[in-house]
This record gives sequence, structure tokens and C-alpha cells, in this order.
Amino acid sequence: QVELVESGGGLVQPGESLRLSCARSGSISTIDVMAWYRQAPGKQREWVATITSGGNTNYADSTKGRFTISRDSAKRTVFLQMNSLKAEDTAVYYCNLHRGRFDAWGQGTQVTVSS
Repeated sequence: QVELVESGGGLVQPGESLRLSCARSGSISTIDVMAWYRQAPGKQREWVATITSGGNTNYADSTKGRFTISRDSAKRTVFLQMNSLKAEDTAVYYCNLHRGRFDAWGQGTQVTVSS
């Protein structure tokens, strides 16, 4: 059983930074892909960034150059460093584990960017 718990959300002003964390428990597989998604009010959930078991990363165009996904050496925590935040980054951010046909989600953490 895999459990994901996000933390680190909050209220910040435009241009500021936040670092989200996703702590995972349960088994780890070499085919695991960890990702961050977000969902703004009234919008569909959208993909933000991905990191593979091998450490390869990929980003949505809207976050490329501002956000960085990383993980600890034990592969137990995934981070999302968000810099130069904009009002349009406001959303609930979710951590996702994808393993073959299995997907697990965290409960989400709210990020609000407002002056």
C-alpha cells in the first residue's frame, strides 16, 4: 500500500517562492514515476512536472524554467521548488505516483499566490 502526503503549501505574493514536499510510504519500484499535478478552481487537473525512477525530469510549458522537481536519495520524498510564482499558479497541488496501471494520489496542498 502506497501513501502520499503533501506539505508546504501556503499564501505567497507574486514573485516569491515555495517548496512543496511529498512524502511517500510503502513499496518502491524501479518503474515508479512521480509527478506533481495541480487543479485551479473551476478548471481540470493539469500536469506540472515528472521525475522518473532514473531521475529524468520533464515539465509543463507553463512551469518550465520556474519550477524544479527533485527527490531525496532514498526516493522517499519528492519536492517541487516553485520560484517566480504568479497568480495563475494558484491551485491545489497534488502528488502522484504512477506504476504501470496503478496510480496513487495525495490529498493535495493549497498554494495561493496573491498580493
